[in-house]
Amino acid sequence: MNKSLLIMLKKYCFPALLVVLMGLFSGQLMAEVKPLDRVIAIVDDGVVLQSELDERVAMFKQRFLAKGTPLPAEEVMRERLLDQLVLEQIQLQMADRLGVRISDSQLNQTMESIAQQNGLSLDAFQQQLAKDGVTYQGARAQIKREMLISRVQQRRVNPRVRITEKEVEDFLKSAAGKANSQEEYRIAHILLSNDSGRDNLALAQEIIDKLKAGGSFAELAATYSSSSTALDGGDLGWRKRDELPTLFTEVVPKLQPGEVSPPIETSGGVHLVKLTDKRGGTSKLVTQAKVRHILIMPNEVRDDQAAKATIDELYKRVLAGEDFAEMAKENSDDAVSASAGGSLDWVSPGEMVPEFEQMVDQTAIGQISKPFRSPYGWHILQVEERRTADIGDQLQANQARQALHRRRYEEELQNWLGEIRDEAFVELKI
Repeated sequence: MNKSLLIMLKKYCFPALLVVLMGLFSGQLMAEVKPLDRVIAIVDDGVVLQSELDERVAMFKQRFLAKGTPLPAEEVMRERLLDQLVLEQIQLQMADRLGVRISDSQLNQTMESIAQQNGLSLDAFQQQLAKDGVTYQGARAQIKREMLISRVQQRRVNPRVRITEKEVEDFLKSAAGKANSQEEYRIAHILLSNDSGRDNLALAQEIIDKLKAGGSFAELAATYSSSSTALDGGDLGWRKRDELPTLFTEVVPKLQPGEVSPPIETSGGVHLVKLTDKRGGTSKLVTQAKVRHILIMPNEVRDDQAAKATIDELYKRVLAGEDFAEMAKENSDDAVSASAGGSLDWVSPGEMVPEFEQMVDQTAIGQISKPFRSPYGWHILQVEERRTADIGDQLQANQARQALHRRRYEEELQNWLGEIRDEAFVELKI
């Protein structure tokens, strides 16, 4: 299989089920189910077939052999892979009961994203799959299965993860937290060495004059610099403050992006340093929106179509003049915001899922959005105000909370998977 394609798919796919998707790219393993198949496990209302287990075993064998890794005992491998298939079957049935759905448009967007991450058009991506012995429809079906399982996990596990403000504060005070909050600088450098026999201060001023006249720092570095990075335009890459060369530590933080320092004299020569860009730190200005919303979620008794019908009716009532806040209190399935009349308070870029954020951007102040779908269900929203705010401290706290959440989520996910396995009816036939 094309290795770059597989690498990009690894980056895109949901980690917990990556191994499932990898099976798609072993063409010889995707043979049609033989007529003589048999059930090897009954899982609540579903089954696991012998062909599914055989296919998964063959896939793992191929992966181990490709890496040159000794295979585990056949019996142990088959037992673990069967348990994996059982867990997947439990979660897929749970997705059905919860009304979790992946629309064709959402699946199409996902397929297009995978293709783009591989630098391919959708047609070229389909052709690459065909070369690897995988049908496009087969790939779509497997990715849809993976998305369903991921959404069930998020819906069930996220509420189990609680991060306290004390934990966030402690993380920000830790070495890891302080490292995350440091500003980073991308710098470029010109060294005019004393070995050249030139008047380096005069040459430095000549270079500065050329830069002011529109000259390229990268081109001038390649022409004049004695540094080992000269042919790379003098680029030194991204550096945190404590990673900057000592002679730059007091100069670089005072520069604005695009600005070049005055000449810096040392025993080895004269230096010019340019701040190409900077990121991180404690200051970040963004445009925030103050938002209310109403969420209607599919569930065991209300499928996606019924949820859509409900949000459509609420939308009509709001447009007819009914109070948005009161309707949110009475109808929204987001319990936290519903108690506040649907208020999400001030929302910053990157805080919400893309579908929600896109609708916030498209909705004028005082207007009600049309009903739209997110991974959580159907929404309507109202933008009450907009403002520009410095969210540097809030951003650091959110980043810390997200880092802590990722750690806790993995722990809770494993606990939850064990619980649903214990609670399910599973009868093995082997």
